[in-house]
Amino acid sequence: MKQPISTAPVLSPVNGKPVLLNFDGAEMSSDAGLALLREVERRHDLAGLLASCLTDQRDPGKVRHSFDDIIRFRMMMIAAGYEDGNDATDLRHDPSFKIALERKPQTGAVLCSQPTISRMENLPGMRDLIRMGRAMVRFYCRSFARVPGQIVLDIDDTFDTVHGHQQLRLFNSYYDEYGFQPIVVFDGDGRLVGALLRPARRPKGAESAAHLRRLIREIRKYWPKTKILLRADSHYCTPEVLDLL
Repeated sequence: MKQPISTAPVLSPVNGKPVLLNFDGAEMSSDAGLALLREVERRHDLAGLLASCLTDQRDPGKVRHSFDDIIRFRMMMIAAGYEDGNDATDLRHDPSFKIALERKPQTGAVLCSQPTISRMENLPGMRDLIRMGRAMVRFYCRSFARVPGQIVLDIDDTFDTVHGHQQLRLFNSYYDEYGFQPIVVFDGDGRLVGALLRPARRPKGAESAAHLRRLIREIRKYWPKTKILLRADSHYCTPEVLDLL
């Protein structure tokens, strides 16, 4: 039988500081590393950069969460290993996530809910996505202290399994799963340059060339004389890509 404890145990002080022991628990978190990620995000404001590519058509009088905060919360969730938007149901009360979004851990307002995240993720149209892609290239180029003489772009597609009936999902017989097959581009030092969400099938030459053309044109706006070396699997070596190069 559990007996309530009316008084807390008395512990000896450490270097003159009292040691308190209680069992109220309060709000706790296992994601303290977000405090460091918060410093990086505040310095670069990637969430604000992506939010600036969207047009907010919501009624200002009813808005509780800015696009900046919604994107920032979603980024923090993914970085902490919570890939599913449904996790926001619990994490919106987490003190570490509140601190990461500049809110008081105990008394600060709760963060946005899963439905709010889903509405934001389904909001961007084609033009918005193109602007966001260009913003990511600009973010990449500005991360260099000086213009490089040459960069290497590693291009590949990767399989991303889905667990629902999302749009664009396809069955891939090689992976024996339903999913997406986005094209991702990193430079030779591992920096993310861009990503393109697409159905789970091998990209054709015209699609690969179109994606590379947009990417190279955007990089050329900032680095007109930088040599660009493309590195990819053999299925990217198509007539359309070779003509582009």
